Amino acid sequence: MDEARKAYNIGEIPIGAVLIMDGQVVASGHNMREIWHDATAHAEVIVIREACQKLGRWRLSGATLYVTIEPCPMCAGALVMSRIDRLVYGSSDYKAGAVESIFNIVQNDALNHSMAVASGIRSDECAEIMRDFFRIRRKNKKNDISNNEQ
Repeated sequence: MDEARKAYNIGEIPIGAVLIMDGQVVASGHNMREIWHDATAHAEVIVIREACQKLGRWRLSGATLYVTIEPCPMCAGALVMSRIDRLVYGSSDYKAGAVESIFNIVQNDALNHSMAVASGIRSDECAEIMRDFFRIRRKNKKNDISNNEQ
C-alpha cells in the first residue's frame, strides 16, 4: 500500500508492488507510466526488472510478488516468464485482470510455469485507493471541460 500511495501522490494510477525472497524485500515500486511515458512501466514490471538487476539473474524462483491490484495480461506474462513462485494481490481488476477476473495466465497449464495465487488481501483498502484516484480524476476532467467552455 505504501507504493500505491506513492503512485497516487504523483498522479500515477495507484498500484504498488513488492517482491520478497527469503523473507527480505528485494525490490519495490509503483506505476510510472505517465511520468516515464512508457506503456510498460507498470509496478510489477518495474519490480521484476529491479529484482533481476539486483540478483543478477532473470529467474526469480523462490520469490513472492505482492501487488495491490490483479495484474494485467502484460504483467501476468512477465510473472510467468520470470518464474515467480507466488503472487499475492489485493483487489480484482474486472476490466483488465489476467489472473482470475478475465484471464488466468499465471496458472495456465499450456505455459511452462505457473504459480500459487492468493487474492483478496486487503482488498477493500486496495480498491478504495483506486476508486478515490479515479473519482478525483473524473472530477478534474469535468472541471477542465467546464473551465474550457467558459
